[in-house]
Amino acid sequence: MATDVTYQLRVLGHLDAEWEDWYGGLTIANEPNGQATLTVPVRDQAALHGVLNRVFGLNLTLISVSRVEQETQLSGEAEI
Repeated sequence: MATDVTYQLRVLGHLDAEWEDWYGGLTIANEPNGQATLTVPVRDQAALHGVLNRVFGLNLTLISVSRVEQETQLSGEAEI
């Protein structure tokens, strides 16, 4: 079973909240330093590539891409 992996993309400039509808599950945090952090869950590398293509298509300056590590096991869950 595939699970979503969350990535954070940092771009130069601020984005309006309306862009959150641009890609399902995307959240935008505009930072005081003039950058925006886009946090988005993706199903696989192909989906990540699609998000990056949209960023490039909007002519945004990409600063970084980081995978957000999530706890893979909740307290009390058995590992399979």
